Amino acid sequence: MPFSDSTSTDRARPDLGRGVLIVTCAISAGIHGALIPEHLEEGAGAVGGFIAATILLMGLAVALSRGAGETVVLASAIGLVGLIVAYGFAVATGVPFLHADVEPINGLAVFTKVVESVGLAAALVLLGTSVHELHLHPHERRAE
Repeated sequence: MPFSDSTSTDRARPDLGRGVLIVTCAISAGIHGALIPEHLEEGAGAVGGFIAATILLMGLAVALSRGAGETVVLASAIGLVGLIVAYGFAVATGVPFLHADVEPINGLAVFTKVVESVGLAAALVLLGTSVHELHLHPHERRAE
């Protein structure tokens, strides 16, 4: 039974979580980048926010794909929370200086927030795994 080996399963979890987080950041970066032209008429704040989100997410995806550590995973989690919360404000009250008008809820935005939520969950699992591994004795830690 190939799936009964807990060691190989334990090693696969961080790889899967990292992969999910990379794909999440890449998808969100692509969507935010594609929406830049649509937000040009809303002013520099809105466009700047979409450009910043695109650059941040692309940078995180690249750093994660190159094997960056826990700090980048934490930065990814913080960035994804920020995007989810910012959208919540955008549809509830608007975001001063960035998107003052209340934005109507649309399918692409909801899809993007669902994707980002999956990435956030993956980041939190990765961070939980890292914290757990810190408490293991050196001979119990996985070779990476």
